[in-house]
Amino acid sequence: MSLQWFDFVGLAGVGFVLVSFFLLQAGKLAGDSVGYQLANLFGAIFILTSIFCSDAEFKDVISATVMQFCWIAISLYGLWRGTKARAARFRNRGNPPAA
Repeated sequence: MSLQWFDFVGLAGVGFVLVSFFLLQAGKLAGDSVGYQLANLFGAIFILTSIFCSDAEFKDVISATVMQFCWIAISLYGLWRGTKARAARFRNRGNPPAA
C-alpha cells in the first residue's frame, strides 16, 4: 500500500478534528471560538477531499461522506453564530446592560 497525496490531506483533516477536540476537552479552546470552528471546518473539508480523490466507490464511503458534509454545515453554523455574537458584543460594548 502506498499513500497518495490525498491520503496525507485526509490524515491532516483527521489531525485537525482530533487535536481541536482534545484542546476543547483540555479547556484550551472554547467550543464557540473561531479556531475551534475553523479546525473542524477544514478538517472535514480535508477528509472529504481524501474521500473524493480516492478510488473508493461512493456506496462504500457514503456514511463518511454524509458525516463530513454535516460536519461542514455545523461548523459553518457555529462560525455564523459566533460572528453574530461577537458583532452584538462589539455593538453593545459602550452600552451598559439593561437593569
